[in-house]
Amino acid sequence: MVLSASSYNSMLYYDDPYHFFKRQLIWSTLGIFCMFVVMNVDYNKLKKYVKIGFVITILLLVAVLIPGVGKEVKGSTRWIGVGPLSFTPSEVVKLAIVFYFALVISLEPLKIKTIKGFGTYLLILGVIGALLLKQPDLGTTIAVFGTSFCMFIAAGAKISHLFALAITGILGVIGLIIQAPYRLERITGFWHLWENASDEGYQTVQSLYALGSGGLLGMGLGNSRQKFLYLPERHTDFIFAIIGEELGFIGAFLVLSLFFLFIWRGFRIAILAPDRFGSLLAVGLTSIIAVQSVINMGVVTGSLPVTGITLPFVSYGGSSLLFSLIGVGMLLNISKFSRK
Repeated sequence: MVLSASSYNSMLYYDDPYHFFKRQLIWSTLGIFCMFVVMNVDYNKLKKYVKIGFVITILLLVAVLIPGVGKEVKGSTRWIGVGPLSFTPSEVVKLAIVFYFALVISLEPLKIKTIKGFGTYLLILGVIGALLLKQPDLGTTIAVFGTSFCMFIAAGAKISHLFALAITGILGVIGLIIQAPYRLERITGFWHLWENASDEGYQTVQSLYALGSGGLLGMGLGNSRQKFLYLPERHTDFIFAIIGEELGFIGAFLVLSLFFLFIWRGFRIAILAPDRFGSLLAVGLTSIIAVQSVINMGVVTGSLPVTGITLPFVSYGGSSLLFSLIGVGMLLNISKFSRK
């Protein structure tokens, strides 16, 4: 799908229809290799590296904000360049926060039920969120908070604490939207989509055109019209629209079903994990994919305002694919120790 969605763009700007496809192929090969490596290392042996890894992740989030270190693309500074390649520390932080919370909560399982303990975890989340918002990256911030919320539920946090967190999060998002004019424009464009079809609502409208054109069976693989520069971010954030256009409702439903299957199996691994650390780790790793996929498909179908979140495993993006596959490797690792 990356090849199909990006071929015209690649030919136009790089004189090579396989430009993005080849880069994604390299990242996917590296990701699958890392997945097999992680799958065969006992996850309990990683405990001693979790805290230092978390500190390094925070330092990377700080480093990306330093001029000359972080790379600015389309007004956001989210990338750190390493030679011809670049990666996004925000992808690392998703795994780091899951590992960290899984470890500290499993070591002191009753702490999360106290106001002090729960407040400590919220403070850590606040630091991570502030660093992500400086990039700015509201989409990843929401994904991190959503994943952490799922882990807190699984860990047995009090309903009153979770309710307070949810209300605070909603108010925080509203405040951030009001604060930034471009975010407010996205919301107004979302509320009055067709009135703003050539302005703030353009991206969503073009996405709906793609999905509508696909019908039941689609226009055929490679036959998308929206990929001819009509739909922005066609091979990244909005690749699900191209899937709907080329493979129709059947193809889109198949992708949706695969995500449901993945989430079901992930939570099953969490339920059957042999210890609390493995269980919380599986919940977090599964929730990352669940939250991102729900937000992405919600945006593409016009159910949610536009945010910069890719579709896991499908969208173009090396860092996202690499760390998603590492997460899959860890899930497979935990499943090897499952109780019968």
